[in-house]
Amino acid sequence: MDQFLEFLKHLINPKWIIEHGGLYLLLFIIFAETGLFVGFFLPGDSLLFVAGIYSELLCESFFNIPFFVLMSLIALAGIIGNLVGYWFGKKSGPMLFRKKDTLLFKKKHLQQAHDFYEKYGGGAIFIARFLPIVRTFAPIIAGIVQMDRKKFMFYNIIGSITWVFSLMLAGHYLDKIFPNLKEHLELIIIVIILITTLPVLIKIFFGKPKQRTVLPGENKEAPSQQGE
Repeated sequence: MDQFLEFLKHLINPKWIIEHGGLYLLLFIIFAETGLFVGFFLPGDSLLFVAGIYSELLCESFFNIPFFVLMSLIALAGIIGNLVGYWFGKKSGPMLFRKKDTLLFKKKHLQQAHDFYEKYGGGAIFIARFLPIVRTFAPIIAGIVQMDRKKFMFYNIIGSITWVFSLMLAGHYLDKIFPNLKEHLELIIIVIILITTLPVLIKIFFGKPKQRTVLPGENKEAPSQQGE
């Protein structure tokens, strides 16, 4: 059990992921964090930024592929992850809303993604790419509400490419401008986490409370869980 917990601890450390798991583990985490509801705790933004910093190492370790190909592979993992989330939501969505909370599953995360989708419509798939937790559940919600597949794929592809390329290019070129960037990775990761989670924190602490929406598959007579 201790070894498993230690492994989970490493999975939220972008530098450890790249140095010990390489491109394969990086691709899997991006896939899981963008489509599997159990992957919401995994790093996304910070992992991509650090991957940009270590882009030369990653390219050399995988047949010396060009940086553009590296980013394309990672973007593809994000596209496939969202597609799996969409399929899962379409097939199993109503069951999820009746599922009890567990360590790796919280119904409130689905509620947040549902409200986000209701506010932004199809564009939520694009915007959600830049919001932790929401990007994990947004494609599942899109599947639950039967979003048109072509429309979903359009936002899915554009969103994944923009998300991956912007963060990796930022890490890659900032490392060129500031050669000592690797020495401050811990601080950089903390800053990225704070920036990306700021909208969520603002909503939690300063957002106006509103009546909870009854989600698809839920019993309308069930008591509200807003106070969870």
